[in-house]
Amino acid sequence: MNRAPSPYDFLPSVPSFQASSHDVAEGEMLAMPHVSGILGAGGEDVSPHLSWSGSPDDTQSYAVTCFDPDAPTGSGFWHWVVYDIPTTVTELANGSGAQDGSGLPDGAKQLKNDAGLVGYLGAAPPPGHGPHRYMFAIHALNVENLPINEEVSAAICGFNMFGTTIGRALIVPIYEQT
Repeated sequence: MNRAPSPYDFLPSVPSFQASSHDVAEGEMLAMPHVSGILGAGGEDVSPHLSWSGSPDDTQSYAVTCFDPDAPTGSGFWHWVVYDIPTTVTELANGSGAQDGSGLPDGAKQLKNDAGLVGYLGAAPPPGHGPHRYMFAIHALNVENLPINEEVSAAICGFNMFGTTIGRALIVPIYEQT
């Protein structure tokens, strides 16, 4: 299978900073809690723990996204978008991406994923399609709030992060169904 390029290859280069997780690791297979049950892959749709440090000094807020560039859609698949995360927050606990938003820090908001559901949607690549990459990105922004509401798409959020992203940290685990 030919892999799609990283969507971040087409954006202005920004400094990276540190991301870590108790639940996911670079190039490692996602555990079943982070796989989708809603889409029938046998998981639980629980967002993984994420933490970060070393973002640029002029960071005013964060956004956290999860994107599968390998989805057979021609446009990838957004699994999770959280924005307006205050700079006092440098960690999202396991399960923060619940649909009701109860696990999010004060002020943070979630958008609908590409399945049309609010919150985190776990991995569910088509059986036999090979390993998919799940790009968990923490974006450091130089604005306190993005000028969007919770009705916009992940692409509109990304468009509004263009030019305001001053740093990015990535963890890219994989998942496949045989």
